[in-house]
Amino acid sequence: MYRRIALVILSLGLGACQSPNPYTATSLPMPAAPPQAANAIDLSAYPAPPRDYARYQSWAWLNDRLPAGSAWADSAQIAEAVSTALDQRGLRPVQPGRAPDLRVSADLHTEKRLRQVQDDYGYGAGYGGFYGDRYSRYGNQFGMYNTVPIIRTYEVEVMVVRLNLYDGKTGEPVWSSSAETSSKGSLSERGNSLRESLNTAVQAYPPH
Repeated sequence: MYRRIALVILSLGLGACQSPNPYTATSLPMPAAPPQAANAIDLSAYPAPPRDYARYQSWAWLNDRLPAGSAWADSAQIAEAVSTALDQRGLRPVQPGRAPDLRVSADLHTEKRLRQVQDDYGYGAGYGGFYGDRYSRYGNQFGMYNTVPIIRTYEVEVMVVRLNLYDGKTGEPVWSSSAETSSKGSLSERGNSLRESLNTAVQAYPPH
């Protein structure tokens, strides 16, 4: 009885395996390329060519506006310091009536910085004795000395100047750098500090 039932189930399973598969694979042809594809070049598939910094020879202010001044330095002082710094990198102000190779902007603002200094303080202890007998003529002495470093953190205010260069034709950012200097000092001292900071900032131009 059970053997007959098993044979019936087995024959039904074999019959199911031999039945045609109701699922069929189909594929659609790829759509035809647009007519302009034959003449178009996919620039995104190629790396951008290296920028030729040698072609940048002249500059003018971004939007033809001088940098904004502040209580620390006025607009003319900042503009003079920027011009001097760019001049030492071979960049000259554009001649009247001509298009500049670069557009330049400069920003001057204050920021907070944390400084740390290490102070070494010493402490010591000692003990001395003298016994008047002939066996302890020089007495007994004991002493020690050590230092404990102490780290002190304090906040200072600095002036940060940021210089940005843009391509004169495309407006794309070309290069930027920043430098900082102390916010203290007289008017002439601040002017010297600003020039030194900008001269340091442009040392990395052009990038290698």
